[in-house]
Amino acid sequence: MKGIARYGLVALVAFAAALAAVLVARVWIAPEPRVESEVHALIHEKLKLDPAQEQRIHALESDFAQRRASLEAEMRADNARLAQAIAAEHGYGPKVAEAVDRSHHVMGMLQKETLKHIFAMRAVLRPDQAAQFDAAVVNALTRPAAVPPDR
Repeated sequence: MKGIARYGLVALVAFAAALAAVLVARVWIAPEPRVESEVHALIHEKLKLDPAQEQRIHALESDFAQRRASLEAEMRADNARLAQAIAAEHGYGPKVAEAVDRSHHVMGMLQKETLKHIFAMRAVLRPDQAAQFDAAVVNALTRPAAVPPDR
C-alpha cells in the first residue's frame, strides 16, 4: 500500500506543479490581447446587442476573417521571399529591401482592413454602445506595452 500511496503523492505533486506552471505562464508570459480581440470581447460580452445587431456583427466578422486570412497568407509568403532574399544576398541588398517593403505594404493593408472592420462594427451600435466601444478602442490603442519579466 505504501507504493500506491507514494505514486499517488507523486501524481498529486506533479499535477500541482503543472497547474502552477500554467498559472504563472498565463499571468507573466501570456501576450497582451490584440486590440480586435478586446473589442470583440466588449461587443459580445458587455454591450448587450439585440438579435439584429448580433446578426450584422456576425456577418462583418465572417467577411473580415476571410480578408484577414488572405492578408496573413500574403505576409507568410512575403516572409518566405524575405528569407530567400537574405539567403541570396547575405546582407541588406536590393532584394532584401524590396522584400521588406512588400511585407510592410501588406502589413499596412491588414491594419487598414482591421480599422475598416472596427468602424463597420461601430456603425451597427447604438450611440450609448458606440461610446463604450470608442473608449475601449482608445484604451486598447494607448495602453502602454507590457514589459516582459526578467528571465
